[in-house]
Amino acid sequence: MSNRLALESVAASATVATLDDLATLANYSLMDTLNCDPQATADGDDHAPRQVFSGHYVPVKPTPIDSPEYVAHSQSLFRELGFADSLAQSADFVRMFSGDLSQVPPPLRKVGWATGYALSIYGKEYYQQCPFRTGNGYGDGRAVSVLEAVINGRRWEMQLKGGGRTPYCRGADGRAVLRSSVREFLAQEHMHALGVPTSRSLSLYVSKNEQVQRPWYSPGSYAQDPDRLVTEAVAITTRVAPSFIRVGQLELFARRARKQEHPQALQELEQMVLHLIAREYAEVIDPQLGTRAKVLLLARAFRSRLTSLVANWIRVGYCQGNFNGDNCAAGGFTLDYGPFGFCEVFDPHYQPWTGGGEHFAFLNQPVAAERNFQMFCAALRPLLSAHQGALDQNSLVQDSLQQLEEIRSGFAAVMQTQMEQMWAAKLGLVRFHPALFSELETLMRQTPVDYTVFFRELSTLPDDMGPLKKSFYPGAQQNNDRLQQRWSEWLTLWQSLVGIGSTSNTNTAASDREALARQMKRVNPKYTLREWFLVPAYSHASAGNYALVRELQAIMTQPYAEQAQAVEDSYYRRKPAEFFNVGGLSHLSCSS
Repeated sequence: MSNRLALESVAASATVATLDDLATLANYSLMDTLNCDPQATADGDDHAPRQVFSGHYVPVKPTPIDSPEYVAHSQSLFRELGFADSLAQSADFVRMFSGDLSQVPPPLRKVGWATGYALSIYGKEYYQQCPFRTGNGYGDGRAVSVLEAVINGRRWEMQLKGGGRTPYCRGADGRAVLRSSVREFLAQEHMHALGVPTSRSLSLYVSKNEQVQRPWYSPGSYAQDPDRLVTEAVAITTRVAPSFIRVGQLELFARRARKQEHPQALQELEQMVLHLIAREYAEVIDPQLGTRAKVLLLARAFRSRLTSLVANWIRVGYCQGNFNGDNCAAGGFTLDYGPFGFCEVFDPHYQPWTGGGEHFAFLNQPVAAERNFQMFCAALRPLLSAHQGALDQNSLVQDSLQQLEEIRSGFAAVMQTQMEQMWAAKLGLVRFHPALFSELETLMRQTPVDYTVFFRELSTLPDDMGPLKKSFYPGAQQNNDRLQQRWSEWLTLWQSLVGIGSTSNTNTAASDREALARQMKRVNPKYTLREWFLVPAYSHASAGNYALVRELQAIMTQPYAEQAQAVEDSYYRRKPAEFFNVGGLSHLSCSS
């Protein structure tokens, strides 16, 4: 509590009340220290698809949305950054963060930037998604970064999602619609409140005039893919992170270095990796070290962050849906809220995206993360292989490559440890109990149960199965006597393992029970952002009513709290039967 109050005090004493105040904090490290695409235009008027052969970024002037209207901003992030809440609706702030940089005060810049990256899916390199089949046209197609700022000693990059076409747009319109923008805005702040590392949401604006067409589902459609075109308002949400460097970015430069596509290819890879370290890992990697030592420390640090991240995803029931290398932040946080979803009925194979396949399913995310980590390590290899020649150099190279391989091959063991610690915490155990967990997983699938409700009810330390049955979905198995007996046996074993069995009902044990319940409730949220909460929020928003968006924001940024009874009645419950298998509610084909 004292740390939070201290942060709030710092924020209060350094309030950014105007865009001029924000301008004093600008610090454009990426554009000032890395290479610009030599074929780029200085004024950022670069919106047609084209190949980008070299350089770390392309200057791009975002395309403003027409007649922007305020929808929401993140009060918690504003407090963290020291921003006054009034700033979100001030004319010049709205203008900038809805894409118009033409009137920003110096030293703010009138152009933003977009970056290229490569695509790998489950550890396999792809080129065909690039319109030129070369990999030189794949990257930020509708995301334009417009600011880097150092605030209270931390660097933040601010990026417009839906900011218009860039050279990487692959022929698309560069826009995001209100529906997907509401989803991303709410999801980022919800994940932060859940304690899961993530990009953050700054602001959300919608155009009162500009619309685009997108494929989407008819109401009540059971189709896997959208069955109609709908006209939707365009919107821009600003997402914030220490950087937006992706595994796919390192892959792109590594591919170029490996193929010697241009004379500076290896140097650009090294520059990108060192920039990543400075932006994301400066507190754990000594800047005085040489590149080789930094690379090995980077691999180990990213492994730690990535395994922890994925264990946290599973802890809260989150499924990324499309965990390609280009959707994997090299800083080790959640990035790109497209076809994500929160697991409701427990299913190891849960996958919200119809195009995602089982390889990105809920409990396969640790393996998907390992594949991304393999590509990350492969991208680092050219930096360790360089400068071979003398025998002592060759020995050093082989030793470094061997260390990198040990780090890479150790991913699965580190991931397993993280997962076991996570499951133990959810169950209130001091250490993981394989047999207990294995039986629970089987029972949750056979019953079936609501993932969030079950673990929250377990956190109340029930004496019998009554509270846990609040999580049970209706089905034929409800009348299975043997299944119910197995549940009772499981509960009895769990109670004995956490020390709340029938012999422990003393006054001391009562205080211990309270402490254990509090501990479990800190890792088992009461509220998660289910898709059937989001649909009415963005549907109302499309009609100009943002009350539900703001209500969801308030509720979902307190996911562990016991909230008002009306909130509990509406938001702490199983998925209604009529929403199962409905397109846009149970599955998505795209995010738009």
